[in-house]
Amino acid sequence: MVRWAALLAGLFAAPAEAACRLALVLALDVSSSVDAREYDLQRKGLAAALDAPDIRHAILGGEGDVALAVYEWSGRDQQKLHLDWTILRSHADITRAAALLAGMERSTAEFPTALGSALGYGAQVMTRAPECARRVIDVSGDGVNNEGFAPALAYRHFPFQNITVNGLVILGHDATVLRHYRGEVLRGPGAFLEVADGFEDFRRAMARKLFREISNIVLGALPAQ
Repeated sequence: MVRWAALLAGLFAAPAEAACRLALVLALDVSSSVDAREYDLQRKGLAAALDAPDIRHAILGGEGDVALAVYEWSGRDQQKLHLDWTILRSHADITRAAALLAGMERSTAEFPTALGSALGYGAQVMTRAPECARRVIDVSGDGVNNEGFAPALAYRHFPFQNITVNGLVILGHDATVLRHYRGEVLRGPGAFLEVADGFEDFRRAMARKLFREISNIVLGALPAQ
């Protein structure tokens, strides 16, 4: 009788929650090369990309949750977390996250581009992430590292085990930014680079990048390391 009771209890028990499939950190450049108009294009473009129907479907249609965190970065000590870890399990969750991002207030506008520090901060944010099958940091920017330590030192001294770092390069301010991100920023299995043709193209590029990251599409990416 006890055995049958245990079997019945198992049959009618509530299903376990699906595991998290992706912890995604988005890092936005607010260094001095980004003016107020460009910041608004970046802020609104990110919110619109997250809110797009195909991105919503990619988030909610897969097996397992997607966890999201978002921060801004510029100088060595200028990082601000705007969205702490949020599990996107419903349309309401996505709507709230997109609204918060659309309403972000810029943390600073006077500091240079410290990519190494930005990456180190992202790794620290990732230490508080939910347990997820994949861990990705998505760094966007329009310039090369010009303050503090380089990305290579961040990768050497911060906890980047099992983290993929993708890049979104914004063209227009620095002719060397594309080469810099390809050679120094991309890291880990399946890492890839998306390119925006100026801040006016940021929304399209971010939406394309989010879709690839959430759907785990590997196309023209770095090999596993």
